[in-house]
Amino acid sequence: MIRREQSDILISRIEEPRHTIQVVAGPRQVGKTTMVKQVLEEISIPSLFFNADAVNPDDNGWISDRWNEARARIAYTGIKEFLIVFDEIHKISNWSEQVKKEWDADTRNDLNIKVILLGSSRLLLKKGLTESLAGRFEMIPLGHWSYKEMHDSFGWDINKYVYFGGYPGSAVYVNDEKRWRRYMRDSIVAPAIEKDVLLTTYIYKPALMHQVFHLGCSYSGELLSYNKMLGTLQDAGNATTLVNYLEVLGESKLITGLQKYSVDKSRKYRSIPKLQVYNNALLTVMTDGMTYEKAFTHPEIWGRWVESAVGSYLLDKAGELEFQLYYWRENNEEVDFVITRGESIVAIEVKSGRRQQNSGLSTFGNMYHPKFSLVVGGDHMPLDEFFSGNLENLL
Repeated sequence: MIRREQSDILISRIEEPRHTIQVVAGPRQVGKTTMVKQVLEEISIPSLFFNADAVNPDDNGWISDRWNEARARIAYTGIKEFLIVFDEIHKISNWSEQVKKEWDADTRNDLNIKVILLGSSRLLLKKGLTESLAGRFEMIPLGHWSYKEMHDSFGWDINKYVYFGGYPGSAVYVNDEKRWRRYMRDSIVAPAIEKDVLLTTYIYKPALMHQVFHLGCSYSGELLSYNKMLGTLQDAGNATTLVNYLEVLGESKLITGLQKYSVDKSRKYRSIPKLQVYNNALLTVMTDGMTYEKAFTHPEIWGRWVESAVGSYLLDKAGELEFQLYYWRENNEEVDFVITRGESIVAIEVKSGRRQQNSGLSTFGNMYHPKFSLVVGGDHMPLDEFFSGNLENLL
């Protein structure tokens, strides 16, 4: 069983003096619950693990009752500290207010109860945290599974990772692609849209949201203007609606629209978005008529999957390493991805077979003087080496 890097971060924070609630947040099906349960087995602090999945959402006393169990344990045994874990906490109505009340009561009474929260809906977690728990929590982002994790767990090579992405629960089905697609749609895509998006955010046109998601996935790695999107989608309204829907899908770690890199902020916001999925499995499952054999045997098609996979990896790492991700293009010259953090700039070009290598990397270097310029794929850095390296070392 894979032990994720964030386990060490969580353990170190649990072992610190009580200061903040720890929130493990990430997209669906990336192993948040599994990781926390592994951590509980490694630490010596007594704990209780509660899952709110089957609890009545209107049971306003459930959180308080569970909290009081921990207090009773402390009083009865005389232990100095205790840990409570609430899984699927967002499914309880007004959960954040209840957590705040109990947490603040322990603070006033100098009671050393530490707390971990996790849930499958990023949007509901974020809403509750920002509304009621500001200043009382720290976030531990848990991203999609990396190539190394999929390789170590399932023996995947780089081609399988590029095509099938990084959802561990789907790995057992990849030898039956029809079954894999059904699993992806029923267990990941449908809950992400129906529960994380439509039930947590007011969406005026749900059918349009579905279309935007489908379009964004199938065009991952492509520049697509809002005007072209409007011409493609039915009942699309205006560009502002599309921008808002892409922002919501980005908050759910599904797809986003990357902005063009520019020192002029207004040019960034006016730029044509480069659509990008957070996990390449979404590109594959939402591209009709595609198969592994078809994609892998056509260099131009495969090049698009490779470029999108690199973008997915960078986008997923952006939250963890706290950097901004862009693309750059001027006339016929372009750089696939630009990373910025503080004063550091890193330019990354993917040599994928989609097009001839252009002079964009050299032109960008002369204009902006990046700390590093990197070419991935082809005769340059191998894909498996890129996906296995330490991206923070470039920053």
